[in-house]
Amino acid sequence: MADDDGPEPDFEVPMGLFQDMEDLKAHVQRLEALVKKLTEGAADETGEASEEDEEDAGGDGAEEAGEEEDEWQYPPLILLLDPPAYDEELRALIEWVEGVLVPGYLGEPSADARWCHLWFEHTPVVARLHALWLAWQELTDPATCGYTGPSVWHRDHLDPCMREIRGSNGPFKGCTKGEHQIDHRVPSLVPSAWKLEEG
Repeated sequence: MADDDGPEPDFEVPMGLFQDMEDLKAHVQRLEALVKKLTEGAADETGEASEEDEEDAGGDGAEEAGEEEDEWQYPPLILLLDPPAYDEELRALIEWVEGVLVPGYLGEPSADARWCHLWFEHTPVVARLHALWLAWQELTDPATCGYTGPSVWHRDHLDPCMREIRGSNGPFKGCTKGEHQIDHRVPSLVPSAWKLEEG
């Protein structure tokens, strides 16, 4: 019967390999513990940072953000303003148009280059001249546009705007001496179109 059983297989693991396996298990456990510690620490740090951020956002930061939303970041289209903001912006625009644009750029009105001294009663003209004025404010400041700004303003803003509003089919097409009974003015002799109330 001993012949049937045959020799017993040798399942003995060499001692060196066994120790290597145990060392490997211990090393893996240390790495797992380190990874767990790092991930928990990162989560805690993230939680602390987010709590601090929430405190900042809930405090002055949120108020500042709310204030920024209430205020315009850039000047709005004048037609979107309500009184008294519209009236103040229109006064400033009229001052610029009469003080800079009319004496500096407009010649004698003609059939091909019309002008109405009551231009501020023409809504499309107010909108265009306001946009022109905003561009002038930006493009005549070397700090924001360098030294080429005025050239850009003339080419890209003034010339197209004047073609649109002073053309024979523009918003002033009905404003002639005969039809509209509005005397057109020579730009150098323009009286103020508005007066501030003195009080």
